[in-house]
This record gives sequence, C-alpha cells and structure tokens, in this order.
Amino acid sequence: MPVLKFRVYWEEDESVYRDIVVKPTQNFLQFHQAILLAYEFDSKHKATFFRSNDNWQRGREIILEPDGQPRKAEPLLMPETAIGIMVRDPNQKFIYLYDYAKNWTFLVELIAVAKEENSKLSYPACVRKEGLAPSQYGTKGLIGDKLVEMEEKYDLNREGMPDDGFGEEGEEGGEREEDGAEENGAEEENLF
Repeated sequence: MPVLKFRVYWEEDESVYRDIVVKPTQNFLQFHQAILLAYEFDSKHKATFFRSNDNWQRGREIILEPDGQPRKAEPLLMPETAIGIMVRDPNQKFIYLYDYAKNWTFLVELIAVAKEENSKLSYPACVRKEGLAPSQYGTKGLIGDKLVEMEEKYDLNREGMPDDGFGEEGEEGGEREEDGAEENGAEEENLF
C-alpha cells in the first residue's frame, strides 16, 4: 500500500515543520492526532482541516464533530473521511486549525508518495522534526539539545558580540549616551 508524506508547517515560522507519513486509508482524525503529538499539543480543543489550493485558500472543510454551523458546502467528518479521498493533486495542500481561541494554524502539504510501507513504523508517524515547536500554553523550558539549537539559530551565546551602543551601568560617558538616546527618541517621534 502506498504511503503519503505530508509536511506540516507552523504558519508563523516556515522553518518549523514536522513530516508525517500516513496511509491513504487512514482518516483525518488519525492525522489530527498525529499532528498534535508531533507538535506536543494536547487534544482538549476543537480542530478542523480545510482542503486548499496552491494559494492556501480554504476549500471543503473536514471537522472533528458535527457543530451545526451553516456553511456553503456540508463539511465532512474527520473520523469518516479517508485522507486518500481528499488528495486530488500531487502537491495537495490542507490548512489545519487547532484551538479556535488561540487559532493555531498549520499549513499541510503533500511532499512525497512512497510505494511501500515501512514495516518498522506504526502509521501515522512523525518521521522528521525541524525547528523548535511553539508552546501551546506559554513558554516551554529549554533543556539539552533544544537550548543549544536556539543558541545556534539566534547566536545567543556569541563571544565578542559587536558593540550595540549600550554601556554597562556605572560606565564613564553614561550621561552622553542618555543625552543621545533622548535626541534619537525626539527624532523618532517626528517620523510618525
């Protein structure tokens, strides 16, 4: 049986994504659960998928459970809809929304189709993680490799960083820097 490989980007930062492989016969509920697991989110909130085009416009909706909301087209249900049925393009795209209050948005794109399953995997499965996942409820504690990854990405721990104009407290010339800051502030106010 073929296997579909989707890349699930966090809309806010395309360098943060997860690659998830699924069987075409698996449903969108299983895909939804795999995305939450890959991004370390809980499953306490509502979610929906939209089939999308190359311009990321929302098309047919695939909802978690019936909600009685009026729509142009009757939505499909995640537990009843096989993923393979909704894939009509070699680069098929979906938009995945989770937690309507927080409006977590993920862009989902089909990036590959394998001819055969990997017997070592239990589908659906996350096969690649890139970037530090957003924290669902606030700041995550950074430990081990993730802290190193952040330091490397944002150069947080560089030696010999260039002088950015801020002096140390008690350093000579502090008054001149403050005067300069006031002048710069006055100029910035005139720009707006």
